[in-house]
Amino acid sequence: MSNAFDDAYRRSMDDPEGFWGDVAEDVRWIKKWDRVLDSSNKPFYRWFSGAEVNTCFNAVDRHVEEGRADQLALIYDSPVTGNTVRTYTYKQLLDEVAGFAGVLKANGVEKGDRVLIYMPMVPEAAIAMLACARIGAIHSVVFGGFASNELAVRIDDAKPKVIVSATCGIEVGRVIEYMPLLNGAIDMAAHKPNHCIILERPEFKTVLSEGRDIDWATAMESAVPAECVPVLATDPLYILYTSGTTGEPKGVVRDNGGHLVALKWSMKNIYGVDPGDVYWAASDVGWVVGHSYIVYAPLFHGCTTILYEGKPVGTPDAGAFWRVISDHKVNVMFTAPTAFRAIKREDPDGKLMQDYDLSHFRHLFLAGERTDSDTLHWAEEKIGVPVIDHWWQTETGWSIAANCIGLHAFPVKPGSPTKAVPGWDVQILDENVTPVKDGVIGAICIKLPLPPSSLPTLWNADDRFIESYLTEFPGFYKTADAGYRDEDGYLYIMARTDDIINVAGHRLSTGGMEEVLSKHPDVAECAVIGVADDLKGQLPVGFLVLKVGVDKDHADIISEVITMVRDQIGPVAAFKTASVIDRLPKTRSGKILRGTMQKIADNEDYKMPATIDDPAILDEIKEALEGIGYASSRTA
Repeated sequence: MSNAFDDAYRRSMDDPEGFWGDVAEDVRWIKKWDRVLDSSNKPFYRWFSGAEVNTCFNAVDRHVEEGRADQLALIYDSPVTGNTVRTYTYKQLLDEVAGFAGVLKANGVEKGDRVLIYMPMVPEAAIAMLACARIGAIHSVVFGGFASNELAVRIDDAKPKVIVSATCGIEVGRVIEYMPLLNGAIDMAAHKPNHCIILERPEFKTVLSEGRDIDWATAMESAVPAECVPVLATDPLYILYTSGTTGEPKGVVRDNGGHLVALKWSMKNIYGVDPGDVYWAASDVGWVVGHSYIVYAPLFHGCTTILYEGKPVGTPDAGAFWRVISDHKVNVMFTAPTAFRAIKREDPDGKLMQDYDLSHFRHLFLAGERTDSDTLHWAEEKIGVPVIDHWWQTETGWSIAANCIGLHAFPVKPGSPTKAVPGWDVQILDENVTPVKDGVIGAICIKLPLPPSSLPTLWNADDRFIESYLTEFPGFYKTADAGYRDEDGYLYIMARTDDIINVAGHRLSTGGMEEVLSKHPDVAECAVIGVADDLKGQLPVGFLVLKVGVDKDHADIISEVITMVRDQIGPVAAFKTASVIDRLPKTRSGKILRGTMQKIADNEDYKMPATIDDPAILDEIKEALEGIGYASSRTA
């Protein structure tokens, strides 16, 4: 017997133009499309060609017109600034966005110009993004606090007419001055912006560069509000840079029309939220999650979105998330598994949760890293709501696989993000571009054309787009993830394809081993990498971060996890070595830097990742590897 999910998925495969054309009727268009899907210039497929639209209008103006003027649109919650809370109704947000759009226009920004946004987690970051969309400018948000050289590379690639920044960002216990980083980047870059608009925060004041820098507050006092500018559905909305294998970042392009259609659809059909619900994506506006699910999708759908300037632990404790959910009556939350692993490590019994009212909370969604079954079960048990893993990428902009609770809630299978979402023709392929059997690990690929909101290309790099994503598996988009599909159609994302290791001719998933390690009762977080071995090609090495308060002998814990891997995966895994460490190296978005760890273990040169949370952790990893017989003492 079919259900709403099966019906939607089948139609999206059999009649994608009809399916997405119907979905698009929920958008306020200035001019309807000539074609839903334009395949005239393969592999550069375009959605809703000929249509005209304005993204900002659909995020803000339409809700004011349609009766939501006094509903909260945005809640800013900042424990790092003394528990500051600011709220904006849809009407107040419209006034702020229109005003800042006028500031941009007064400083020469027109449709098609680029604006680089280098901001902390403050409402003005979202306001600047929406203001760009309002006048048809293309924004490129760079994570606040990026080093000068990384920022300079993005300035030279995007060539922004204006940069929007702030005097500082705030981390736990420290203030990060942005102006020295911004000034250093502009000095290094060949391209120079005409102006920088600077938000002065009370935590740090600075001297502005005369002739170049403009104070945000002063400019807003005399701003003439700007109206929405029509743009083509196929025009770029934003550029978001993601790491490239060559060391040069790739500028993922997102268009206006397809992005609007898919993201608005996703709010009800994937996340199960209705207009007026409170939705919280605990991420950063510098990442794709922040673009899609802090700023755009919740506002497209008429929800209240939360912008949180804090951490899951340490602001002030591991009850921070429960406090936000309780204070603002959050209905649905989306965050990374690493956040919940941190909470579980600090408060394994969930005692802090008991201090808060979570009665409005319905669903927790996790993505960004594979969700291990131990974290999934812990969250389910402690919170008492469905915990749903889903999988997507910067390039796709929204979920490739998810349990679409707004269509049909399937039983959760730990380790799986459930099934491919309508619109995504996901196939598991071998190196000959042949589908593999159920249960067999292969390269996860998506048959072209990709659905709306996927990247149409890379910024000024069509050839690199083809080379990076479309060449290895002709006719498919290469996700660079490896995994398998089970007999029920559930997907399992085991690892990046370069995290599949070859042990004596056996292809094994490091993610599968991590799944086993995470089940140990004393393990809070873990990572497994493959290191070079003269005899077997590669051998797995594990890293364990223990829960707070564990005083058991480390050698006993290591012996136990080795036995667990042998019992649950088999001797073929050859898992015999592990080390207990205090913390794992991660990006600021919470992803574990396994590739960098592997290079250290194999004595290879590596580039310091621009997004690393704390570079000093790599020295700790090197010491741990040397302690178990890997890595040399040379400086990489």
